[in-house]
Amino acid sequence: MKYFFLTEGWKVGRVWGVQGEWNSLAWRREPEIERLKVSISETDEILWLYRVEDAVIMVEVKPEATVVGAKNIGQVMLKRLMSAEQVIDRLGASEAVCQISRGTLQG
Repeated sequence: MKYFFLTEGWKVGRVWGVQGEWNSLAWRREPEIERLKVSISETDEILWLYRVEDAVIMVEVKPEATVVGAKNIGQVMLKRLMSAEQVIDRLGASEAVCQISRGTLQG
């Protein structure tokens, strides 16, 4: 598995695998992308941890339409997904505050 952090109010757009942009018809399924119940707070932002399957090599993220000022923010590519070890290092960073949600996710 691979991981990435995504700012609250942003969503996943296109997804790329080893053979290029993810094609749900060819793969016969959507890519496995799951928001976990772990987030970190940094400078007035909440970053949620997402888990993706190994076949994913890159994801495009973009602001949701409801985010204030979203018209001024362009799309961003996450070019580097993280390993579990890198996530643990990130969660252990002194400048980050880690929060673990309880109960079910909404979103």
